[in-house]
Amino acid sequence: MADRSFLDWPFFDPTHRDLARALDAWAGDELGNLNHADVDATCRALVRKLGDGGWLHHAAGGSFDVRRLCLIRETLARHDGLADFAFAMQGLGTGSIALCGSSAQKQRYLPPVARGDKIAAFALSEPEGGSDVSSLRMTAQRDGDGFVLDGTKTWISNGGIADHYVVFARSGEAPGAKGLSAFIVEATTPGLEIAERIEVIAPHPLARLRFTRCRVPADALIGKPGDGFKIAMATLDVFRSTVGAAALGFARRALDEALARIHVREAFGQKLRNFQLTQAKIADMATEIDAAALLVYRAAWAKDAGAPRVTREASMAKLYATEMAQRVIDAAVQLWGGMGVVTGNPVERLYREIRSLRIYEGTSEIQKLVIAGQVMQAWTDTP
Repeated sequence: MADRSFLDWPFFDPTHRDLARALDAWAGDELGNLNHADVDATCRALVRKLGDGGWLHHAAGGSFDVRRLCLIRETLARHDGLADFAFAMQGLGTGSIALCGSSAQKQRYLPPVARGDKIAAFALSEPEGGSDVSSLRMTAQRDGDGFVLDGTKTWISNGGIADHYVVFARSGEAPGAKGLSAFIVEATTPGLEIAERIEVIAPHPLARLRFTRCRVPADALIGKPGDGFKIAMATLDVFRSTVGAAALGFARRALDEALARIHVREAFGQKLRNFQLTQAKIADMATEIDAAALLVYRAAWAKDAGAPRVTREASMAKLYATEMAQRVIDAAVQLWGGMGVVTGNPVERLYREIRSLRIYEGTSEIQKLVIAGQVMQAWTDTP
């Protein structure tokens, strides 16, 4: 049984606690027997389930309670990593529209995604640039009353099954970060093709996209020309903490699996739970999980309390929680022994699922640079 005492922390109000308990019960009923053999079909089914259950409204309803997003991602990740992925991508793929889109864009794109009728995607990374957003090479050239997009995007989650992509391209208003714009591109737009489906160790829909003279209308532009970098950063500012929450869910599941295992596994005539080294490992796992939870929900609370930016807090949460979860899951595999690396066992699956979280939405190394920059800037700004 996963520890839920953290719900009593002062970061939450009664509606958050009710949400977490209701979702946990729903997930126990709905996510127990998922077949991951056909990942695309499973993701589509999960989006439908999450929409029918009303959960996607929290990700794509037009406004954000980041604590709710984090609680949902933590809970879903603990039950099933692909369910967490399906929920998160619906939010990330509409977040830029919710934050910076026009009324018409919000009315057109948000409701069908929130219902689970449509699938969304966020297309930022490129072959030559992921972490360094300001170096994006894909271009968006003015063409009459629209724009023509040329270039490549890669590592795009929901690539190949999405109904629309939020795409970032260089529109040339200024050098570097100030010359980027954001566009909504329908999956059926001529000139957009799925160049490659990418298979990774924790399978989910992932693709490389190619744009060749891909023409979009003027009303596909989100915000103003040149606002792309700000839009991308504002979107990540909301969702970066939730990556830490997903890692937290994986880590809690790993601790539960480790506890179950040490109560039945025997070595040298006694249960594994009786060895002091085992107890020390469990103590370390539990302590790290609580430390990560404090960082995640501190960042979420700060955003919900009205902080204009939580760059430092969100980066700390994402960095520590994802690195923590890697350590906790590795410890769980070790406690499971040989069974821990057998395909299909829960801890083996968690071991594959956690690895990408230390890379996407800003690698751990980038998070350290962001945190250091924020800390040093605060120090120089202090009178």
